[in-house]
Amino acid sequence: MSEHSSKPSAEADLAFLRAIVEGGGGRKQIPMGVLFLVGGLLYGVQCLFHLGQIAGLVRWPDWATLTFVVAITGAMCVAIAWVVVADRRSGVAATKGPTAGRAMNSAFTATGLGNMAVIIIFGAGSARDADFAVWLYYPAIVFAFQAMAWFVAWTLKRKAWMGLVAAGHWTTAVALGLLVREPVTYLWVATAALFLLFALPGAIILRDALRAEA
Repeated sequence: MSEHSSKPSAEADLAFLRAIVEGGGGRKQIPMGVLFLVGGLLYGVQCLFHLGQIAGLVRWPDWATLTFVVAITGAMCVAIAWVVVADRRSGVAATKGPTAGRAMNSAFTATGLGNMAVIIIFGAGSARDADFAVWLYYPAIVFAFQAMAWFVAWTLKRKAWMGLVAAGHWTTAVALGLLVREPVTYLWVATAALFLLFALPGAIILRDALRAEA
């Protein structure tokens, strides 16, 4: 084989290896960024709403409060549906792309599946025992799952901010688990974590994905 023909092949191999290490980006990461950003903002606002109720700043009737909470969940479902439809229309397959990017997406997908099981477990336990504090352990487990997923992301991409997010989720999980009987402090911790560990990383992922696509 001539030197001229081997040079492009070597450059292609190096580019492929670089993509595996860096994990790629672009459109494949847009859905994740959107969901983290929207979820963090929506549920962060809901926590602020409940803090306002506790402080006496929000005095809504029960039906209005229930409507607001349902609307938050409904908006999140709309965001999820939009992401799924947009992802399919874009023709981006989860099984394609750089290895690290696929592994990171898989880690967060697995985390979501685990969260579904936890909802059933703690929801049933809370209803059975008639103890709302049991349900409050659910968000703590969510943050623990997120800590694992973000640790995987940091291991694959070695971005410092991902390591900080993983540590933040782990710390939040422990704090919430210890504060289930302290509702005000619990809500403040959850509010800060939703904005800083969900919305902010989502904005970063979305920004980087849009830049990579451009």
